Amino acid sequence: MALVELIRLPNGVEAELLRGRLECAGVHAVCFDAGMNIAESVGLMIPVRVMVLDEEIEEARALMVEFGVG
Repeated sequence: MALVELIRLPNGVEAELLRGRLECAGVHAVCFDAGMNIAESVGLMIPVRVMVLDEEIEEARALMVEFGVG
C-alpha cells in the first residue's frame, strides 16, 4: 500500500476540494505540501500534491474525469 501522486494543483484549496470529493467517493487521499504553499496570493507556485493509494489510482483518475479536474 504505497501512496502515489494523482495530480499537482496550484493551490491548497483546490487540492483539498478534490481530496474531499475523492474521500466521499470512497478513495482514500491526502494532500502533500499544502503547508508549503503559503504565498498563494502573491503567485508563488509550490504545487500541492494529491496522493492516493497505488491500488486506487485508476479509480481516482476516472473520478477526476467525472469531476472535470485535470
